[in-house]
Amino acid sequence: MSENDFRQGHLGSYQPQQSYPYYTQPAPAGQVPTPPPPRRKGKRVAALVSATAVAAALVGGASGAAIVGLEGGSSATASGTTASAQTVSGTTNTDVSAVAAKVLPSVVQVNVTTRQGEAIGSGVILSSDGKILTNAHVVSGAVGDVTITLSDGKQYQASVLGADTKADIAVLQAKGASGLTAATLGDSSKLAVGQEVVAIGSPAGLQNTVTSGIISALNRQLSDIGTGEQQSSPFDQTANRTSDSPSYTAIQTDAAINQGNSGGALVNMAGQVIGINSALYSPSSSAGSVGIGFAIPINDAKTIVSQLENQ
Repeated sequence: MSENDFRQGHLGSYQPQQSYPYYTQPAPAGQVPTPPPPRRKGKRVAALVSATAVAAALVGGASGAAIVGLEGGSSATASGTTASAQTVSGTTNTDVSAVAAKVLPSVVQVNVTTRQGEAIGSGVILSSDGKILTNAHVVSGAVGDVTITLSDGKQYQASVLGADTKADIAVLQAKGASGLTAATLGDSSKLAVGQEVVAIGSPAGLQNTVTSGIISALNRQLSDIGTGEQQSSPFDQTANRTSDSPSYTAIQTDAAINQGNSGGALVNMAGQVIGINSALYSPSSSAGSVGIGFAIPINDAKTIVSQLENQ
């Protein structure tokens, strides 16, 4: 039952009983009319007071529930005073547009030329001088440098500093870059199922695409998912899993992830990168998102990046 139904069905349906005068027949001649018995008000008053108290309690309870999630509003309490609702943004930012505005400058599009043609992925800026985190499969088979495009359209050529194909992590270095907006990296060990997340990347080459959803599962063994089914990287192709395919423990999300999102950011509502979007599950020949996407936890990515930098 909705709150509106509750209010109409319970709070709005109470009507006080109208009071009518007693009707008495005339007394026979010679007899003194017997006055009507006095009305017993005590119980009725008590009943009305009790009902009013219950109604007030219900109104107070409903108002208290309505406060949650409101911004800048107010609600009347049972005592008749006015209490300002606490803004959610005072503790947790749940505005996707604010998250997108913060993170978009730190996510790039990655264009790769291979012997088979052109491919598109995404990447996350790690430093102001152009260090970029992406997936190893995004730059696999690259011929020469790759091109990175910032959210404002500015482009740089970048070389591949190193790649770990099993962990599906690669590090790029943009040439001559400075003043770039580095992403804020979070802590993937503190994630919870049901937590809101935002995915940012370039699906199908549509740069600066933002989608949102929740973390639907944690600690998914990617190598065990969909045995015998088709798997898809959100990069440029759908392929059957092989022994050389990446294998890692992933964050599962229902935020839409499609081909071209690979290497892009999965962020929490504080705008911190908590995962690198890497794969989607496609149980049929369709290569589109079916609401099951996977991201490499950022703590794992940090470890691999450190290893690649120290090689």
